[in-house]
Amino acid sequence: MAIKTILLIDDEPTIRELVQICLNDLVGWKVITAVSAQAALHQLEIECPDAILLDVVMPGMDYTTFLYRFHERHSAKLIPVILLSVLADWFTSQQLQQLGVVEAIAKPFNPLTLPDQITRALGWSVQPECESVV
Repeated sequence: MAIKTILLIDDEPTIRELVQICLNDLVGWKVITAVSAQAALHQLEIECPDAILLDVVMPGMDYTTFLYRFHERHSAKLIPVILLSVLADWFTSQQLQQLGVVEAIAKPFNPLTLPDQITRALGWSVQPECESVV
């Protein structure tokens, strides 16, 4: 099974570090981080992640502008986006669909269940990094 790559877009260093550690350590995913929407658009020119976790509240470019620019890119239409935000509960499923977003996960989140939330939203199966021997 190929290792999944996640692009995390969040301006908070603590959140970036926490998400990176839990996704890497718990399920072995590679996490690329971007501190802003502008930096993420640049990162998408270099790498093609399997999914994007996007914070809603960030300085600079807002999430709707990012999503518009992101969806303009031909290759970007195949990359699912999940919002990771304190505002997650504000979005209805219809609004998420209009934004071209798969799901919204609320902050604060439980780092131990975050990989499960992402895999359920994307329809992925989780393969543990290592299996215990009984």
